Amino acid sequence: MLTFDFDDPLATDHKLVGGKGYGLAMMTRAGIPVSPGFTVLTRTYRDYLVSTGLKHRLESALGLVDRASIDALDELARTIHAWFLDTPLPPRAHEALASAYDRLCASVGVSDVSVAVRSSATAEDSAGASFAGEYETFVGLRGMAQVELHLRLCWASAFTARALSYAWKNGIEPLDVDMAVVVQKTVNARAAGVMFTVSPLTGDRSRIQIEASYGLGLGVVGGDVTPDRYVIAKIEGCVIDRVIGDKHIEYVGGQVATPVDAERRARLCLSDDEVMTLAQLGKRLERLNGGPQDIEFAIDSDLPADRNVVLLQCRPVTVLPAKEGTKTGSVDALSRMASTVLAAARGAVSATPSCTSDRAGVGR
Repeated sequence: MLTFDFDDPLATDHKLVGGKGYGLAMMTRAGIPVSPGFTVLTRTYRDYLVSTGLKHRLESALGLVDRASIDALDELARTIHAWFLDTPLPPRAHEALASAYDRLCASVGVSDVSVAVRSSATAEDSAGASFAGEYETFVGLRGMAQVELHLRLCWASAFTARALSYAWKNGIEPLDVDMAVVVQKTVNARAAGVMFTVSPLTGDRSRIQIEASYGLGLGVVGGDVTPDRYVIAKIEGCVIDRVIGDKHIEYVGGQVATPVDAERRARLCLSDDEVMTLAQLGKRLERLNGGPQDIEFAIDSDLPADRNVVLLQCRPVTVLPAKEGTKTGSVDALSRMASTVLAAARGAVSATPSCTSDRAGVGR
């Protein structure tokens, strides 16, 4: 087997499906709503490197590069990108990918269904290290040709200058990282974002924090917007804080930014019902995985209001802030969104939280 659907009994083998694939399979097994899809296994990546001769070329190039030179790493990354771009899949892997994509199209009743193609490395989203944001995700792709091309570009993203530096800094050889790839139906996202089942600012485990903006979640995880912020009290089961962000752009249907009009920018992008549905799912995943979770989600416009919350990814929070009264620690798990969270925090007025608090002045 070179691919596993999310509901395959073997799809929770982390060594085969990587961090994202594992999280999506675990959520599927638990009955938690995710956008349907499949994972191209790490063995497919390994077979590709060996059968095409890329493994030998990569070993030679990585062994010769000056790791301390940014220019040398940039040049090497461009060369490697071209190798993956010009080297198609072997016939067996191509057939396995085409079969899995056809199954996905049939399951949702759409030919050439639009998908996201997302890296799922074995070193990514683990409890001991966070490669979040180091590897590529592509959205809004249709047809087998686009899926195959961007599968290879996800593999190539293990060898960008930034990914190489990050791996070596953490004592990891880039070729030791096994790279799976998730192929998942693109969500028609009215809004999307990130949820932490622990406060990313204080480490308070009795709080859930949600960051959300209009459209796909690229604006939130990429730091392009200041998203809306919601804080939920786990025990009391209510929203205790809402802060409207500067949601000046949105990504709809692809990776092109579209301006958001002033009237929508001034409104919260999630209802309290949606926020509480997310919080309940977050608590379930925290119990299931035995610790605080970092969860990506979307509100799917194609689904009815009572079923429109879809989870896209679940990973453990790798590093928490220092406890109150001590020197603030590294918040490595927040590298994708720290600037937007802190910007929202600076703009909020300090107050004692209550279940009727609404700093944005907008009840939902």
